[in-house]
Amino acid sequence: MNLRSLYMGFVLFGVSVLSKAQTGSLTADADLYKEIKKMDSILFTAFNTRDTNQFKAMFTKDLEFYHDKDGLSGYDHTIDFMRTTTKENNGLRRDLVEGSLEVYPIPGYGAMEIGSHTFCHMENGQQDCGTFRFVQIWQKKDGAWKISRVISYGHKRK
Repeated sequence: MNLRSLYMGFVLFGVSVLSKAQTGSLTADADLYKEIKKMDSILFTAFNTRDTNQFKAMFTKDLEFYHDKDGLSGYDHTIDFMRTTTKENNGLRRDLVEGSLEVYPIPGYGAMEIGSHTFCHMENGQQDCGTFRFVQIWQKKDGAWKISRVISYGHKRK
């Protein structure tokens, strides 16, 4: 066997090992993606249907919510916002922008969710919608997923 054949054998072996390693990683990430997409759906189904109890259960008590217009708020403010939204009954609805969702593992903690979503509500008799970007940090503790950090951005200044 010549040196060139030996080299090609190592290259093919390396490609095969890397391919299998990446496939395994993609499977794990695909499972995480599905799990976080499901959690996102549960969170915003609660929001859209005004299920305050389910909505509250989706956040850690030490929640930090960063908003590019409103600044930093926490758990109590977020739950109060939900209660106010329920009382206003202006049809505020959130929908995830199809194809925008990205999910990344955070080893030893949980996952990072990045995407775009559209919020629509009635204002002065007309539908008013805006599409914004978000990052949500999900913590998995005792088998349960909860959001501990939110970054909401891309809102236009008035």
